[in-house]
Amino acid sequence: MSSSLKQQNRHIFSHIILSIWSLIVLFPVWVMIINSFKNRLSIYQNPFGLPAQWNIANYGTVLRDGDFLNYFKNSFIAVVCSLILLLIVGSLASYALAHWRARVSRWLYFFFIAGMMLPIKIASIKILELIRTLGLLNTVWSLVPIYVAMGIPVAIFVLREFIFEIPHELTEAATIDGAGRLGIFIRIIAPLLRPALATVAIYNLIPFWNDLWFPLIFISDDRSKTVLLGVTRLFGQFQTDWSKVLAVLTLSAIPVIALYLLMSQQFIKGLTAGAVKG
Repeated sequence: MSSSLKQQNRHIFSHIILSIWSLIVLFPVWVMIINSFKNRLSIYQNPFGLPAQWNIANYGTVLRDGDFLNYFKNSFIAVVCSLILLLIVGSLASYALAHWRARVSRWLYFFFIAGMMLPIKIASIKILELIRTLGLLNTVWSLVPIYVAMGIPVAIFVLREFIFEIPHELTEAATIDGAGRLGIFIRIIAPLLRPALATVAIYNLIPFWNDLWFPLIFISDDRSKTVLLGVTRLFGQFQTDWSKVLAVLTLSAIPVIALYLLMSQQFIKGLTAGAVKG
């Protein structure tokens, strides 16, 4: 009886900690959303309370007068193309490294993992020269190879370990049936990788979508700007219309939240894979 009571107390304590942490995480989101429905003066008067009058004109002004729909389109194209290419390249590279038994594969794996410790921003000048040489400057496509390079270390780290958990009997049976390496990957490995692929996609979605550094360096043309780069247009020299800024940020958070809700089940499976044995 006492052990069950202790276990129940532990569950209650963990739920309290998780609830407090949820409130801490959700509080900035709450402040952002409610202030996006206020005018500029109301934000300074009562930044944490509900608006006395809900003002949806901020969203209408942003969508009507600004070029933010184009910015959303540019961000969407850059992030989606980067994620698709990252998942394809990362899964193929992880599959190769997981089945390559040579000593070189281990060093190559550590070479990729080193990218998790070295921020890519330290090579911004060389990357800018490379993008200019490729003729991608001032285009959305300049962001795709950079984002893929940013996500490759985490993708290989997650996917390679996940592939190791797949029973070798499955691939051996497919080999006996005459399937080649690519056929085994497409028909057997790829369907089993869905939870891990969802984990990699969601993990990289937020830094890709919220990136301001590389768009600021690569893109000066208004037609190719991303959402966060477009938000900088709302910052004035002497004053800033925070209500419109928060309206844009609220709209920009919708795709991230929607993708997480759509892939949350696979994401949780990917995080808990291998946690339980037996």
